[in-house]
Amino acid sequence: MSTNNISLVFSRDGSHTLFDSVLNESYHSKHGAFQESIHVYIEHGLLIFKELEKVVLLEVGFGTGLNALLTWNKAEALKLKVEYHTLEPYPIVEEVTSQLNYPSLLGEPESSERFKRLHAAAWEEKVELSEYFTIYKYKTTLEEKSLPINTFNVCYFDAFAPNHQDDIWSETNFKKIYDSLIHGGILTTYCAQSVFKRTLRAAGFTVEKRPGPKWKKEMTWGLK
Repeated sequence: MSTNNISLVFSRDGSHTLFDSVLNESYHSKHGAFQESIHVYIEHGLLIFKELEKVVLLEVGFGTGLNALLTWNKAEALKLKVEYHTLEPYPIVEEVTSQLNYPSLLGEPESSERFKRLHAAAWEEKVELSEYFTIYKYKTTLEEKSLPINTFNVCYFDAFAPNHQDDIWSETNFKKIYDSLIHGGILTTYCAQSVFKRTLRAAGFTVEKRPGPKWKKEMTWGLK
């Protein structure tokens, strides 16, 4: 991945995001990368299943690794085993990820080392990072990836917005995710567009509109 089109910018809550000048889109909400990830993916995703012994998770869009870092930290705090599968066709280079301020903002000594290990973890193989966190990173698109059936408790859908990358927001892709979730599994995402919600319903999901993070009215939650 070229760094020429990627720039480091601050979001509204002081946490970094990245801006892709080719897509004219940022990796996280300009209103706050931290608060969006915590609200949408941790509070309305992972924590729904915190009483389980193990959560099997699919992330579409590894990106900066923020969602993975927050999930790993929460897994350790809860002593919850997490098996984290993440798709990213265009990984960000270390030259860029090393500048992201997430570990320092978290104020936890372990976060810096965990963040480095997440990005250094090998692709296409199982990597046990701790007793409670195992990651599988796949350098591929959702369209190209074959997903197991009835496997995941939760999907973090964190791709670029539909108006910038509409191909990934297809009914075919959401039907693939639907089939990969267990009964009672959920998809959680920042996107609240009406067309997207209709697509989710067409793929089989029961769709729920939920309050968004600060400065954003809504987010979307899909149930199998």
